Amino acid sequence: MKQEYRDYMLEQLRALISIDSPSGYTKEIQEYVNDQLHALGYTPENPVKGGVRAHLGGEGDPILLLAHVDTLGAVVASVKPDGRLMMSRVGGLQANNVEAETCRVRTRFNGWYDGTIQLANASSHVNGEFSSAKRDFATTMEVVLDEDVKTPEDVAKLGIRPGDFVCVEPRFTVTDKGYIKSRFLDDKASAAVLLTLAKRIRDENLPLKRAVWISFTVHEEIGHGGAAGIPDGIVEMMSVDMGCVGEGLTCTERQVSICGKDGGGPYNYDVVSALISAAEKEKLDYAVDVYPFYSSDVDVSLHAGYDVRHSLIGPGVYASHGYERTHIDGLSNTFDLLCAYLL
Repeated sequence: MKQEYRDYMLEQLRALISIDSPSGYTKEIQEYVNDQLHALGYTPENPVKGGVRAHLGGEGDPILLLAHVDTLGAVVASVKPDGRLMMSRVGGLQANNVEAETCRVRTRFNGWYDGTIQLANASSHVNGEFSSAKRDFATTMEVVLDEDVKTPEDVAKLGIRPGDFVCVEPRFTVTDKGYIKSRFLDDKASAAVLLTLAKRIRDENLPLKRAVWISFTVHEEIGHGGAAGIPDGIVEMMSVDMGCVGEGLTCTERQVSICGKDGGGPYNYDVVSALISAAEKEKLDYAVDVYPFYSSDVDVSLHAGYDVRHSLIGPGVYASHGYERTHIDGLSNTFDLLCAYLL
């Protein structure tokens, strides 16, 4: 992969991560992706329920590549008598992974406010059961606003109400060894890969062996990202999402993962075989794994009734749904596999 594309991909990832986009609050990131595709010379389309898609070129045997730009998060559920906020999580946000993390509460009409997600009564010098207390959004976790509020009335004056989004600080960083650490690499890492693919195709005027579409979905984390918004005539769909890294699996953060099966069942045998062959031919660093607790946009598409071949690839990501880690090599291997498969 050329250095200019590695640099662009990392630049796009940094930008995508910086935009709050929990499922249900994705207008800003959709606008950003639209702007980037326009700048590359494409004509993006916006499905009615949200998201962005674009035709990259080519004819016949159309394939759709999907990455999602929605993330985990929460909404305000209620205001406690002391002005602290109770939350209802959006997607699979884990309470013990966001404790003591900075957050932003985005109101509908009054801007946003800083805060911190904490265990109720979080001072260990006061709470003798701090270490053993259960971390649970429904009962024990709260948002402590960085505002002088002491009552529900104080909070209401700020314009904060139930349903307002709580966005967790991602804490994006890149180490000098090329490791990328941040929340929400699932799946903004792959979204950066797709934008880079679009850039290379346009910059180098590359011929495509088939019609290629890309789609940035915004409801994956709540289970219906791939249920609609599929262009007419698509015969193959590929989720470009995070590859799992963990015990019992072979993938590392520096590899591209090809999923043989996830919680929804096996992926298309012929497509998986073709992806493995392409990786072998290009001598890419890859792994094939079975993900035990996972579902993708293309799983949802099949359940929605689309008659397509389906597959799933992506850069290896450790500590999914927490403070995640990948590597620039994992993104590069994913990019190279897409190029080998499509060009």
